[in-house]
Amino acid sequence: MRKTTIPLISVLALATLVGCGDTAKYSVEQGMGPNPELPAPQSSLLPIVNIATATPWTKGEKPTAAKGLQVNAFAQGLDHPRWLYVLPNGDVLVAETNTPPQPGETGIKAWIGRFLMRNAGAGAPTANRITLLRDTNGDGVADVHVPFLENLYSPFGMALIDNTFYVANANAIVSFPYKSGETHIDAAPTKVADLPGGPINHHWTKNILATPDGTHLYVTVGSNSNVGDNGMEVEKGRAAIHLLDLKTGKDRLFATGIRNPNGLAFEPKTGALWVAVNERDEIGSDLVPDYMTSVKDGAFYGWPYSYYGQHVDVRVKPQNPALVASAIAPDYALGPHTASLGLTFDTGSLLPARYKGGAFIGQHGSWNRNPASGYKVIFVPFADGKPSGPAQDVLTGFLDKDGDARGRPVGVVIDNSGALLVADDVGNTVWRVTPAQ
Repeated sequence: MRKTTIPLISVLALATLVGCGDTAKYSVEQGMGPNPELPAPQSSLLPIVNIATATPWTKGEKPTAAKGLQVNAFAQGLDHPRWLYVLPNGDVLVAETNTPPQPGETGIKAWIGRFLMRNAGAGAPTANRITLLRDTNGDGVADVHVPFLENLYSPFGMALIDNTFYVANANAIVSFPYKSGETHIDAAPTKVADLPGGPINHHWTKNILATPDGTHLYVTVGSNSNVGDNGMEVEKGRAAIHLLDLKTGKDRLFATGIRNPNGLAFEPKTGALWVAVNERDEIGSDLVPDYMTSVKDGAFYGWPYSYYGQHVDVRVKPQNPALVASAIAPDYALGPHTASLGLTFDTGSLLPARYKGGAFIGQHGSWNRNPASGYKVIFVPFADGKPSGPAQDVLTGFLDKDGDARGRPVGVVIDNSGALLVADDVGNTVWRVTPAQ
């Protein structure tokens, strides 16, 4: 009896959950830019759930590129490609990765969450691999496709400093010796630093970016809940960007109150550190905008007590008004629930001049908004080190006319030729964007 009753209850709960929720009153564009619309939060017994079913591309299909651009598949047949890194010799590394085991997540709510994530294409076992892609003949398609590092633990961020290659696993940063041109590393990993993990590792993706002098790593660590649901003790060291001293192994909190930081990049004119951030869920389709922002040393960005500066989130108990009073608003909103993950600046000379110096953002796509948002790659122009205009679509078509996800953009990077590469973890493809012929 027990084996049949629990799944039945779960299915009924799931049906109720999916049917619940309101419709957005504002457009996605109203939740974008330096001064986004921030309507009153909406509360409901159950959250809005609107997850696009994963329906990968068929042969010959591809996203739609903006006018003046074209897109081709740089590499296909990958296993959940999420993050990208370009080596000095032009080789492209892609982290094929997915959620690590989470034995601490139990109960019907966790079961429903896993069911929904499987439907969205996010429930497959993690490949725990970084793959090397090389285009030996310059035709824009990788003809070398080999395992570079294997037996990792849900790897994500990557960084090369001199002859040492660093990987951010879901629970630690590890390093390996690297020689230019090699296509596979057999050496055992050396642990550099532990990262918050545990039996519940809600935002498991950890990204890293080396400082220009190569002495430190910036490290992103997402929160372990939506808004401190399990208490703040389990959030120690989370919702933050750390600065790790590679010589001493010591790290400190560089910026805090950042719910789920992912993409890290230096703005090319000023050298300032910028980050793409996923904000909180479950207070309506129109809240809260994800964002990108320059990161100030020692700054607090609100999570979980407030959002977009000092807009208090009343769900958090107890409150912390003194900390909220110090919260600063981010620089640029990227739309509610867009799941903006990837971030890179155009520092090349290949793409049309209008993209020079601006930011490309990979938007993975919403689950908590009706209608859906994200599922595209966008561009934000910059001038004098700051955003200077509305966002523009670069790659669309990841969400088809039936509302199914043909792909979901994650990491974005400029390759050594100046082309834009996009990791598509549902389409199992790395796309390459170049000027139209």
